[in-house]
Amino acid sequence: MDQLSAMRTYRCIVEAGSFTRAAERLGTTHTSLSRQLRQLEEHLGVRLLNRNSRGLTATEAGQRYYRDCLDILERVDAARQALSADAAQPAGRLRLSLPHAVGALELAQWLPEFMRRHPQIELDLSCDDRIVDLVKGGFDLAIRISEALADSRLVARELAAFERVLVAAPSYVARHGLPRAIAELADHRLLAYAGDGRGLALGSQRGEELSVEFDARLRVDSILSLHAAAVAGLGIAAFTFPTVRDDLAAGRLLRVLPQHHAGRRRYYAVYPNARQLPPKVRAFVEYLRAHYAAAAVPPQD
Repeated sequence: MDQLSAMRTYRCIVEAGSFTRAAERLGTTHTSLSRQLRQLEEHLGVRLLNRNSRGLTATEAGQRYYRDCLDILERVDAARQALSADAAQPAGRLRLSLPHAVGALELAQWLPEFMRRHPQIELDLSCDDRIVDLVKGGFDLAIRISEALADSRLVARELAAFERVLVAAPSYVARHGLPRAIAELADHRLLAYAGDGRGLALGSQRGEELSVEFDARLRVDSILSLHAAAVAGLGIAAFTFPTVRDDLAAGRLLRVLPQHHAGRRRYYAVYPNARQLPPKVRAFVEYLRAHYAAAAVPPQD
């Protein structure tokens, strides 16, 4: 027997004062309600209603049970309404794990608007290039950047895919000029991320690909350090477009060989599971997906 359903039925019968009126309100039959009441009384082991020619009256036990039903059903309805309100208005603390580059160089592009839209969400950010354990670390989700994610028990939703662009500071260009072809890169100072090895796989908008090997003048294991070196004019480096979007717009960096790209990287939102995803997590993932989908690489020169 569905206890909550039986309690709702009993409440309706008491308030209606007859099986016939209660059946009309519930869209069922007199016989069905009579049977449900009998089953409820047998389950409780007490008589709840007295039946006579003038209608129904609650016994003393029935009156107590009616008051208890009202209290319990109101609590159940209030809990359901609270959950519905949470779904409509995401709220609570959201713990995020971000790569250093996103936290330092991309955060200003999307965080202010997200916080304006969701004033009830409190953010707890951790910037770390290590792959953290989301469950042990107590994270709601992580943003990861990769060509492809390894198989995992985590749920990964792709947010966007971006080209890595070659850039250099105006001060570097003023001293060394701009290469006009891939072959000319050999005469320039190249800066490299340690994870890239000793070469770059350059592609074109026409689908052509060419691997370029080089001896980097500077090799670092931090995107932030690589970015600082590029802005300081130490050489040419490759970055995912959102990382240098603001620098390109402000003129702190310039595109090098804009008709080519240094491969693509995918942005993923990663979270422990997809069942009953909290509204605050869903709101963040959908917002960031829309933000990155709207981001556009500047027209090629």
